[in-house]
Amino acid sequence: MKLFKKLLVAPAALGLLAPMAVTANEFNLTDVSDYTSTSEVESITDFDAAKELAVTNSRVDGLEARFNNFEAGSFSETTTASFSVDFATGYEDGTDAGDSLGAYYGFQIDLNTSFTGEDSLDVSLDGGNSGGQVTELDLNSTTSEALTVDGVSYTFPVMGATVFVGDNMDGSTLFSTACVYGGPGNNLDDCGNGSSAIGSGSGTALGASYAFDNGIAVAVGYTGAGSSSSGLMTKESNDSVAAQIAYTGDLFSGSYGVSFTGANVEASDNEGRNYYGFNGYWTPSDSGAIPSISLGYEKGTAQNVTDTRQWFAGVQWDEAGPGTLGVAVGTIGASTDGPNGPGTKSASVRPHDSAPELVMYELFYSYAINDGMTVTPLIYTKETVTGSDDLTGVMVKTSFSF
Repeated sequence: MKLFKKLLVAPAALGLLAPMAVTANEFNLTDVSDYTSTSEVESITDFDAAKELAVTNSRVDGLEARFNNFEAGSFSETTTASFSVDFATGYEDGTDAGDSLGAYYGFQIDLNTSFTGEDSLDVSLDGGNSGGQVTELDLNSTTSEALTVDGVSYTFPVMGATVFVGDNMDGSTLFSTACVYGGPGNNLDDCGNGSSAIGSGSGTALGASYAFDNGIAVAVGYTGAGSSSSGLMTKESNDSVAAQIAYTGDLFSGSYGVSFTGANVEASDNEGRNYYGFNGYWTPSDSGAIPSISLGYEKGTAQNVTDTRQWFAGVQWDEAGPGTLGVAVGTIGASTDGPNGPGTKSASVRPHDSAPELVMYELFYSYAINDGMTVTPLIYTKETVTGSDDLTGVMVKTSFSF
């Protein structure tokens, strides 16, 4: 504000210098009065520089105080906001839109506040029009262009553990699933751990985690439809609970991690389904020539329901030139055994066999243009049931963060 004050004082100072170059008869008293607090100046000797500077300083101090009050009221000292915008263009052949090119966007605001320095209140707001030909991309977006609350959570420490409660959150928010693959697609980004991670992203959620000094971490989570009339943890409600144990360490000039996740998920038929997820990764110390490796497998069991499975494998070069290169393959969600044995793509299946195994392959390259802009092209192929052509998609996502 010092520069602002100098700019306001400058006209008064120029008024003092003017009499040195002109006579009293030529002096424009009207112009001088514009810079003074008096109603009339009859002579140059009546112009009191000290008084006029004091008046100017008083007025500037008042403006500065108002500005500071505005700044203080905008956000608290412990509140931060981050913004992101995604633009996506692309197409997927074989869809209703044919080979037409689609363009969509997503907008997200993340607000974070800490009250003790160890806790965190987080609110996420999403908007956009994602859909159509680029549904494979994760845009953090709505489909109606309306700005909605995507999630609210509060995280805090309790006796060395970390605890969170929230709404529209995943019960696995504090899980440490052993996967380092970071693809932009929606189908393979769960690393094969789709159901045991209770990642519905809706309803009331809570969880806790604790990290030991020896590399072991444990976590538990719960998700329930808290907004429904059935309530939480009732016979009528569909509740999901999960637990995870993970370990990280060093191996072969790199680091590795493994995790085991177990979950019980209630379905709409009031049948509980048990899921068991196994994940592991290895990443080299030098991430240039050698890629990291991520693997995942999940099995689902339940009474009177056919067992399900899901698997994933991905490799990623974090320093592939100026960007990151990744290749992955895995099932599109959970699958079951068809009438011709495991892995069939037939659409004609036995009772409860409603999900034949369909495999997806993807390739992406993520390149940072600058600190706030990243471009990520994605190419993929999806298998479909017998009698239909496989689907191929080509998409480009441009992300801005600020």
